[in-house]
Amino acid sequence: MVQRPKCESLGPQCRSLHVTVLVDNFDPDDDTETLDHNATWLLGHTERVTFSNLRREDDELLVDAQLHVPCKYLEANGRLARCRAFHYRGPVPRAPTPRTQPRRLGGNRFRLVDHGELTEKVLPTPRRSLKVLQTNPCDGAPCRTADNTRGGACCRDLQMEILCRKGQTSLESLLRARKAPYLCKVDREGDASLTVEMISSCDYLEEEGVACSLHGRHREDGRSAKPQLCWDWPPRRGTVHPGCAFRGRGRADGPTPRRGR
Repeated sequence: MVQRPKCESLGPQCRSLHVTVLVDNFDPDDDTETLDHNATWLLGHTERVTFSNLRREDDELLVDAQLHVPCKYLEANGRLARCRAFHYRGPVPRAPTPRTQPRRLGGNRFRLVDHGELTEKVLPTPRRSLKVLQTNPCDGAPCRTADNTRGGACCRDLQMEILCRKGQTSLESLLRARKAPYLCKVDREGDASLTVEMISSCDYLEEEGVACSLHGRHREDGRSAKPQLCWDWPPRRGTVHPGCAFRGRGRADGPTPRRGR
């Protein structure tokens, strides 16, 4: 069992962590459509994650990320801080300034992943309004994430796979010490990585926090701009957020929100 982190003093690890995230795997028998959809979805969740250096290594698409979630042992009182795990005391460690990383650039301009690269694209407005935009069942729904923020819950939760080998106990302990529910449910399913759940809003959401700005838009080659998994149906008895508009209504009623990649 991973113990509490073995920090030597208060420091930047109290406020955020630098990690490498597995975005997706390249499939030699498939084109980049699924990969572009999954990468666009992941890199859209910018509220508490700063993404940088999207790249391919062998058959994997990776991205470096800074997770802006503090350690659960950090206790701040004004300008002074204390570590409840080791009783270190001192000035509150400076929080990193999140880098601006907009996905909506104004008008019909967006930044999304295309052929494995984060690229600016012009995505024209749909020629006709889609019915789902006129009667969005999620509008006004009392769904909420674990921090009790209401509305658009499925667009503010995400699951990530972080590269962390079984012997990297320092990194693993730091991840497990993040403040819940903003980063929680750290689970090791293999020797190379950990899965975590985070609360971090998607920047493709419109200002009112429910409608998706990519809905109905298409890339120049005809592919949907909106990630495929935003349309996926979960199992009939799948887990949904408290207050979800689709809870208990069955799969035939519409696209039920899902969590994870």
